[in-house]
Amino acid sequence: MDNPEIEKIFKRIVAALPSMQNGLTAESLEKRGLVYEKNYGASVVDLKEFAKKFEKNHLLALKLWNKKWRESMILATLLEEPGSVNEEQMDYWVKTAGTTEIIEQVVINLFVDTPYAFIKALEWCRAKKLHVKQAGLLMMGRLALVSTKSIDEMFEPFFDVIQPLAKDKQLYDIFYRTVCQLARRSNNIHGQCVSFAEQLHVSDNNNAIRMGNELVNELNSDDFTSMIKGNIS
Repeated sequence: MDNPEIEKIFKRIVAALPSMQNGLTAESLEKRGLVYEKNYGASVVDLKEFAKKFEKNHLLALKLWNKKWRESMILATLLEEPGSVNEEQMDYWVKTAGTTEIIEQVVINLFVDTPYAFIKALEWCRAKKLHVKQAGLLMMGRLALVSTKSIDEMFEPFFDVIQPLAKDKQLYDIFYRTVCQLARRSNNIHGQCVSFAEQLHVSDNNNAIRMGNELVNELNSDDFTSMIKGNIS
């Protein structure tokens, strides 16, 4: 259902975006393979400050996402109401995000605060599309960092679904970062991450073996173990 007031705010936002243009940033993003229908190169910091001028609104967020500009999609993740998001919308936004940058923004700014975060993290890691699997891994890592009230048992099913992803070179960096974020959550989860990494170490896949070796070295280092929650002095 359309709303004249929301339409005015939407047009005001769209009209303001060109003033945030940064050609160097836009060119840098394009060189990294982050291609958009329209990209002004505005910094995420500036977009977050700009978003503070507006109240969160579900319809406004939908209109901004459907505009398909880089800046409008990032603003959509900042201005959406987590309580208004359903699983269908989460699936649609992940599949239409287009770039890893938008995937990361929508996970960090919005999806991690929805009631479906744990469910979708597991589901997306079983998907076929690369961006969807990226979203699943990113969600797991983010939940490990910010979901402080969740018990460790809620994270344990993650290990069953991410093992096959260790074989994918395109997921290497996100996979490594996610396991490290999980391992910092508690001594209990850290131990499970070390065991998980050791299993990768004896895999029949070269990428998984390399991942296992690097994770075992990192997770067992003194610097890393000192940063586990509960060990920080």
